[in-house]
Amino acid sequence: MYEARERPADGYKAIPAVFQYSAGVAALPGFRIERARFADPVPLAQGFARIADHLKGLGRPLTAFCQCELRSPGQFTEEGFRQFNLHYAKTLEEWGILAEGWNPVARSNVCPELTPPAEPGFHAFSYTIPDPGAAPTFVTAGSGESTEGKGSYEEKTIALGDLSPAGMLRKAQFVLDEMERRMAALGGSWATATAAQVYTIHDIHPFLGTELVRRGAARHGVTWHHCRPPVVNLEYEMDVRGLPLERVIA
Repeated sequence: MYEARERPADGYKAIPAVFQYSAGVAALPGFRIERARFADPVPLAQGFARIADHLKGLGRPLTAFCQCELRSPGQFTEEGFRQFNLHYAKTLEEWGILAEGWNPVARSNVCPELTPPAEPGFHAFSYTIPDPGAAPTFVTAGSGESTEGKGSYEEKTIALGDLSPAGMLRKAQFVLDEMERRMAALGGSWATATAAQVYTIHDIHPFLGTELVRRGAARHGVTWHHCRPPVVNLEYEMDVRGLPLERVIA
């Protein structure tokens, strides 16, 4: 069972997970979470700089940064993913976000199959804004079909190597269950979600109705990105959000 920790000064609570990201974030009373998407992926260092400028322009501290969506050129090995995460986390430490000894920033990191970026970078990011009358808002981190932080990804991957319809169904069911656990811990649900994103290059139609639609994940449609999850042998990932305001940054 997940339990979120509050960060009152930053206006949100987060579900502790692994060192590279939290499992999801939700605004505390008096705040809302807002999402901004870049028109095109922005390389990591440049993206952090543009995020910092955006937050400063809104009068928000860097620690208001609470979620991001990354795009990478291709899937990582487990060691390659660990090295990337260490590099990524350095900026969070410099911004004071890791000061409490854990990483509260939720994240997804996926790999476009046909139009990959030249290097890892930002697709979108979220942050808190003071708003006394705001309705609850939340964003889950992306999750593939593997239990995180408990041994290697390969050891914990559901239906490892099974790309059959039955194998993909098992993977999707595991990830949907995980999305529901995370939303419950954040005070969210399919009923309050405004967007659900699926990341896979494999056919989701066999279970689109029986799983995503039936559960309520497709109330507002499903955004299907032709992307792979970030680690080799993972094949299906999702994230979910419930936000009233999103913007695109050129």
